[in-house]
Amino acid sequence: MSAQTTRRALAWAHGSLAVQSLGGMLGPVLFVLPDGRQVSPLHIAPWGNDPERETLPDILQELRGEWPCVPFGSDADRALPAGWSAIGESFDGAAVPHGHGSNVHWTWGDCDERRITLECHYPDDHPIRLLRRRIVPDPGAAAIDIALDIEARRPCRLPIGLHPTFRLSPRPGSVVIEPGSYHRVWSFPGDVEPGAELFVPNREWPSLGEVGTRGGATVDAAQVPFAVDTEDLLQLSGIDGSVALHYRDEGFRARLSWQKEHFPSVLLWYSNRGRKAYPWNGRHVALGVEPIASAFDLGPAISAGVNPLSASGVATTIAFEPGQTFTTRYRLSAEAAPAG
Repeated sequence: MSAQTTRRALAWAHGSLAVQSLGGMLGPVLFVLPDGRQVSPLHIAPWGNDPERETLPDILQELRGEWPCVPFGSDADRALPAGWSAIGESFDGAAVPHGHGSNVHWTWGDCDERRITLECHYPDDHPIRLLRRRIVPDPGAAAIDIALDIEARRPCRLPIGLHPTFRLSPRPGSVVIEPGSYHRVWSFPGDVEPGAELFVPNREWPSLGEVGTRGGATVDAAQVPFAVDTEDLLQLSGIDGSVALHYRDEGFRARLSWQKEHFPSVLLWYSNRGRKAYPWNGRHVALGVEPIASAFDLGPAISAGVNPLSASGVATTIAFEPGQTFTTRYRLSAEAAPAG
């Protein structure tokens, strides 16, 4: 790592949280439910204390919890099916995984017993100038309110997203994804992890509950983790700005809500023991629930180019102008729910 990771923590009547400088990542988070139970829904990657992690890309070295991705995804040479093209605006740095801010140390701003703030300054040749993050626990609830400011250096149109990653209980189907209303489900136009594919590529379905697999069957993609080893993605478009995860074995829900006018889709990252190389080692089980204005994680050139999502009316980029601060707000919370 280029610098030592530093952390700040807060505790309030309904929980505690930690934020790290690397990637500005939030996690772990502990919520105290009204019945006194403590639950911790965000994922912490299991290699965080492994000395070999310093050989990894910065974003992976201490991977955890939730953070913003500006831009979302990364440009790369990819084989694309018909209807997809990489003709959108690209730039130096567009190949950095999930953007500059995901891979560097943020600087601490105003931090006290009520809030944590951080800033990330982007390189001088990048179209984005600055990200600012404000993390504020709700003093009256098991909830955290987060605001993200984006300031542009020059006019640009970029895919952006948020990257909450949730831990999963070990029993297959023990966690149920409960999205708000949405229009359709899209599968990735290729292989997310060769040899670990699950869903039929480049397809659409009306419901998360019945998604086609490459073996010719269907799967209820709302019940996780899966029994099979896989690494795959689904994008829900036209979503109303909310997703809950029902931890049935533990009797609680984690809930994420956001401004749907900024993020009209949510990307579901099914990391289900599918990646076998270091540091994943076939042991990584987590679910990304990622509000986006993006075409999957395919990067600026594809998201700002011609793609089936944008052709159907789904926004896959946001326009930024210098001198105009873009601010988006979202909320992470937990609540008691029936077990079983």
